[in-house]
Amino acid sequence: MEPLNIHYRSKTAIAVYAISIFLTVIIASLAFGHGGKTHGGQTFTAFQALQKATQLYDRLIISGKLPEDWEINLHAIKIDVRNSSENREYVVQFERTQGSPTSVYFFFNEKGDYSGSNFTGK
Repeated sequence: MEPLNIHYRSKTAIAVYAISIFLTVIIASLAFGHGGKTHGGQTFTAFQALQKATQLYDRLIISGKLPEDWEINLHAIKIDVRNSSENREYVVQFERTQGSPTSVYFFFNEKGDYSGSNFTGK
């Protein structure tokens, strides 16, 4: 077999292609990796409400304010977004399969501030 002869021009072309691919990847990552912009003026999302409510729920169980069976018998987690003429409220419900009360609710305003919790959802 004859050795592969790569001419100077083809080495240059390979270098140009490699640099252009590298720059394309860098520019694309800068353009598309801009982070979490909010759209439409929304500053707090239902997913963020779920994250905050889960942290509060865990703290209540760890501290003993909610018995351990709230964690063992957890059946569903529901998120409700309530809109009124003045503001938006996020309600995160943790529902268990047995025991009374069956649900605990966490409330957040449209800015993401915790506004309370209870067992009735009202």
